[in-house]
Amino acid sequence: MSAPDDLLALTATDLRLATFRLARRLRCARAADTMSDTQLAVLADLRMNGRRTISTLAERERVTAPSMTSIVNGLEEQGYVARTPDEDDRRRVQVDITPAGAEIVVETIRRRDELLADMLREVDYTEAELAILRDASALMRRVVER
Repeated sequence: MSAPDDLLALTATDLRLATFRLARRLRCARAADTMSDTQLAVLADLRMNGRRTISTLAERERVTAPSMTSIVNGLEEQGYVARTPDEDDRRRVQVDITPAGAEIVVETIRRRDELLADMLREVDYTEAELAILRDASALMRRVVER
């Protein structure tokens, strides 16, 4: 059974406002202050999924291939990614995360988790409320992982 449209619209508004404000606060916590959100997202994707082509990275980040080439160039100059020729098609290039790039992702995740834990601690949630937040996060992942 589906929820009524007005309830869906109200829920969408509430979630948008809360997640936007939370994301903005969390984005401030990163291991490399000069790194853009897109650069960090590319590194996180490579760390989670392994090597990718520039085209695949561009699709996932919803940017053009030339834009992704520029992003990858910047990450490569900083030593966070390395390019290797594709084994099947020598015209294509695969992009891999380096240990330094993986370290940036791990440290950024640590800082963001720590910041969010501190924010939750300041509100002084009960164990039951924290369980509700964990359940809500699972429901929200279902929305974004479609």
